[in-house]
Amino acid sequence: MQNSAVTRRQMTERRRDTLDRLVTERDVWVSTAHPDHGPHQVPLWFAWDGRAVWMCTSATSVTARNVRKEPRVRLALPDSFDVVLLQGEAASFPDQDVPRDAADAFADKFGWDPRTEDGPFLYVRVVPKIVRAWRGEAELRGRVIMRDGTWLE
Repeated sequence: MQNSAVTRRQMTERRRDTLDRLVTERDVWVSTAHPDHGPHQVPLWFAWDGRAVWMCTSATSVTARNVRKEPRVRLALPDSFDVVLLQGEAASFPDQDVPRDAADAFADKFGWDPRTEDGPFLYVRVVPKIVRAWRGEAELRGRVIMRDGTWLE
């Protein structure tokens, strides 16, 4: 169990810690929904390019189907104490149309290049509109660190 005595971080420290995690973390939980089939949640590998989260999934996956129908998504880094939640709209790129720098960065990070695989893959880019970050109850107030795509001070 985590120690509940957490020192409240200032906004700039929360932003720095969040950006550090976006660069170093491997997995993100992706929540999507389909108008007819409801919610779906799955972990995916991701790469952060300094502005957006890039993920890749089979072009026939439920996630791919959902983001094509309903691009609003929520993302969560996998830690229930050091919480980072992102919200935005997904843009989809078939593996043959993905920007080279994004696909190369993804391949470099994971040592796996979906563009070389059999079967189609879909790259999904999410530019966050809202980011929430907190560690424990002490940081619940003021947990929004990005609003309308702008980092708060």
